[in-house]
Amino acid sequence: MFFERPDAGETAILVHVDFQDEQEREDPGELLELVRSAGAESATLIQGSRRRPDPRSFIGSGKLDEVKAALEAHHAELVIFNHALSPSQERNLERALKCRVLDRTGLILDIFAQRARTHEGKLQVELAQLEYMSTRLVRGWTHLERQKGGIGLRGPGETQLETDRRLLRGRIKSIHRRLEKVRKQRDQNRRARARAEVPSVSLVGYTNAGKSTLFNAITASEVYAADQLFATLDPTLRRLDVPDVGDVVLADTVGFIRHLPHKLVEAFQATLQEATEASLIVHVIDAADPDRELNVAQVDSVLAEIDADEVPRLLVMNKIDLLGTSPRIERDEHGFPQVVWLSARDGEGLELLREALGEWLAEDILDIRLTLTPEQGRLRAALHELQAVQDEAFDEHGRSNLEIRLPRREFMQMMARLGEHADDYLPTSEKTPVADWERV
Repeated sequence: MFFERPDAGETAILVHVDFQDEQEREDPGELLELVRSAGAESATLIQGSRRRPDPRSFIGSGKLDEVKAALEAHHAELVIFNHALSPSQERNLERALKCRVLDRTGLILDIFAQRARTHEGKLQVELAQLEYMSTRLVRGWTHLERQKGGIGLRGPGETQLETDRRLLRGRIKSIHRRLEKVRKQRDQNRRARARAEVPSVSLVGYTNAGKSTLFNAITASEVYAADQLFATLDPTLRRLDVPDVGDVVLADTVGFIRHLPHKLVEAFQATLQEATEASLIVHVIDAADPDRELNVAQVDSVLAEIDADEVPRLLVMNKIDLLGTSPRIERDEHGFPQVVWLSARDGEGLELLREALGEWLAEDILDIRLTLTPEQGRLRAALHELQAVQDEAFDEHGRSNLEIRLPRREFMQMMARLGEHADDYLPTSEKTPVADWERV
């Protein structure tokens, strides 16, 4: 018989296990930051090591007794694991510990629920929560065994659990439909920006790397920024004047984290799409973080998951004030900017970032002349469809002389779609990008 689950407590016992598999490891320091960001108080951190998780209780009987003793000693009401637990493991732990058990995914979802401010953000968080909850309906509720009866409903009836699941499925479908409208609206806005030839830049990075602080500093905005994980969830867009380019749309997106729950990535697809469709991704990195290489790898992983790994990328090493180094631009052998070192908090290096953005975005726009024969009508139609044609004139042979302007990536994608070789149409100076971007 399951216990009646109490309201969520604020004093928590934290559990962290080190596994031999490097891919399964989490950071205990990051767990403490997550708990602090959620508003809970950490009573103690219980650590251990195992070759693999116990299939029944994740931590085994010895550690389970240690957690029980800690609960009694600290009068805590909540146990938080720095790992993803299966529904059966959560159920077994709650039965044994007689308290609420939360895993890493549930903790992140709780933080997201607290931070979402816009209608879209709240929908995205609710979707992720409902899909997470749908696998855990069997735990902690004694009323789920009741049968539903009444006139016309005799016989086996429908269990409360089945009713809850049916209602959840209906709500999930409803949210998916509403988020689809949000996606379509975002797509329309992006197409409008493309027609207006306004390049877009997306800030991405590990949570707490300083994205929102940098966004505020470079755009003179007042987006909420704090020294905590997931300080902002909802995407914010501002216009930014970049040298030699003009107006650019800068988007601040949700921060990433190690082992970001897949359902959250799916739920925030509309938000993260800003990165997928960007002309350039600015990857903000906490230069002072000893785990920065792991954090970079995690961001790369999420970008690959949302199909944004092919978007050109500029790296920004933030928080140089903590390292005592000077702002600078690292360039490749061709003199093209690859990494900008700056301090968003102190404002050091912001002009260098503007300079680097100008070089990247000016390089990203193709401004060329094409001469097409009547047989190349498909290509001409595709260029008009992209609204890339600035001017057109026909000669006495029926050839079309076009002046076109569009992002290089769109030109390459169009050519691939038509089965054409882009280099056959580009001037020699445009055939090879100035440089391939590199990673830190």
